[in-house]
Amino acid sequence: MRTALILSPHFPPSTLAGVHRARHLAKGLPLHGWRPVVLHADPRDYEEPGDPALADLVPDSVEQVAVRLMPAALTRPFGVGDIGLRGFRAYGHALRKAAAKFHPDVVLLTGSPFYPFLLSSMVRDTLGLPVVLDFQDPWVSDEGRRRQKWTKPWASHKLAEQLEPRAVRHASAITSVSETQNEQMRARYPDLRDIPMAAIPIGGDPDDFDALRRAPPQNPNHRLEPGKFHLSFVGTYMPRTEPVMNRVFEAVRMLRDRDPGLADRVRLNFVGTSNQPGPVAHPGPVSGLARQWGISDMVSETPGRVPFLEALSILANSDGILLVGSDEPHYTASKIYPALMSGRPYASVFHAASSANGVLRSAGGGIALSFDGEAELAGLAPAIADAVEIHLNQSEVSKADPSAYSDYTAVGVAGAFADLFSNVAPHTHP
Repeated sequence: MRTALILSPHFPPSTLAGVHRARHLAKGLPLHGWRPVVLHADPRDYEEPGDPALADLVPDSVEQVAVRLMPAALTRPFGVGDIGLRGFRAYGHALRKAAAKFHPDVVLLTGSPFYPFLLSSMVRDTLGLPVVLDFQDPWVSDEGRRRQKWTKPWASHKLAEQLEPRAVRHASAITSVSETQNEQMRARYPDLRDIPMAAIPIGGDPDDFDALRRAPPQNPNHRLEPGKFHLSFVGTYMPRTEPVMNRVFEAVRMLRDRDPGLADRVRLNFVGTSNQPGPVAHPGPVSGLARQWGISDMVSETPGRVPFLEALSILANSDGILLVGSDEPHYTASKIYPALMSGRPYASVFHAASSANGVLRSAGGGIALSFDGEAELAGLAPAIADAVEIHLNQSEVSKADPSAYSDYTAVGVAGAFADLFSNVAPHTHP
């Protein structure tokens, strides 16, 4: 069995979304002839609360190397909290030691955080190993360019423009979660046309729902009110989601005006919208929008990120799932895969060019709506209202076809990476 050394600063029990790439690979790679060794920050150095139940989903057989970082208490006063920066030197040292111990055939750097991608030159030139960079999100992006000048996000974007080319020039291969993201990177760096690039979504793991059945949450942060019809949105509410969510709330208001009793029996649940781990004191971003549309009494929002199995429990126990994208064509949403695997019907609204829209349409199991541009989005509320009404009436919706998302399970995603690793590391390690 060949060895893949994976640097993923966030890894369970960390609850941040970036943990799932390495988690899925840790489980799935052995089935494709690769031994995963995961380097990650020591859990004592995570600032977010840990999720022991999520850590229990990682097989005991996975070899892990925990890396101590500079304490956030020392770096925060200087404006540095990024886990990639706090551990940059330590990650490099750990990679060298792990290479000597495990004799890997390939190294995968996955992010965000992105600063450890700058270790690609050391991996290739010093360790003599092929290195794959996995962009779970864009480092340089159109969204970053729109940031207000002289703000911290603007400065981060300008820094990314300087650092990203230094990282990618040493890559043996590059992956991201969408082909659109890859095309944008090829446009920035024409030399990348000479190396393999692949679009591999984060995916999901049907076995996670088996774990949920064995150990359902006992003290949930967000409770589904008994006797109500629940439509649930679980995940981060991105700023570019608001134009689409406006149309969803317009549709709900249409239905309410048509049937005032709707407010008494329907609850729209929004969970984890702020992307901040643990309880969040301030109101969530959705509650204010609901007030504007006059449907506050129908909306229940828990802005803080809830434990992973609780998030799955909300999906599995809701009457329907709301999957709402952004107004950007390239937007892809990893949350669609657990939603499909939950077996619950969904109503989705994504840009027509989004890969998420294509996956949902081919899988079935719900009503997938799409738009191409602002004009189509502006007139979409009646179609959304019809889709929600179908769910409320519990009309027949076809079951999702598991074969349509088999490539996006943990095992399927690991297979795609295994093929890529074999391509860039065709021979044994030095």
